Amino acid sequence: MMPMLSAITPPPVPALPPMLDLLGIAVFALTGALVAARLRQTFVTVAFFALVTGVGGGSVRDLLIGAPVFWIQDPLVAPVCFAVALIAWFTPVRWWEGKLLEWADALGLATYAVFGTIKALAWGVPTVAAIMMGVITGCVGGIVRDVLAGQPSILMRPELYVTAAALSAALAGLGIALGLSAQLTWAIAVFAGFTMRGAAIHWSIALSGHAGAPED
Repeated sequence: MMPMLSAITPPPVPALPPMLDLLGIAVFALTGALVAARLRQTFVTVAFFALVTGVGGGSVRDLLIGAPVFWIQDPLVAPVCFAVALIAWFTPVRWWEGKLLEWADALGLATYAVFGTIKALAWGVPTVAAIMMGVITGCVGGIVRDVLAGQPSILMRPELYVTAAALSAALAGLGIALGLSAQLTWAIAVFAGFTMRGAAIHWSIALSGHAGAPED
């Protein structure tokens, strides 16, 4: 019985401030709700897209590391996603076009990649695997959103998105491994990932694709 008890007892994890956490989830949820709105889906679909995009990455992370799924324990997360869906439903889609939402998403991406890595490390996940959990936290919600919408996934596009999450997660894992303070680790890792993603947004930077098989 003891191993089971220890597996479900939450270790101390450096948490995001509650309002910042909810704001980040809301930004992710809004990107999902807007995809459904642009496709002229029903409100049920808009709300579902908001929820799955807002909590998808963190849910997969928690299931993989054996932690309680975070939003099931938090009474505010699901209502926030629902509220975001209402906002997306009752406002013109054109209000949300432009770069502002992309920049907010970039900050959320970097922040949650770091948070996911640190949470995984706190649950005893090895460093490299914890870094993968950070990438999953930042990206999986958007990947699921894109797959459900039938559009090219962020994983399959050359833009620096998953790469930026990986940079933040790797620096978070490295900082913890080197014994840096939590504050310094957060600052360096989030700044680096946000800067990379921001550069990609501003200058349309993308990775080059595979050259393919040589011609016969």
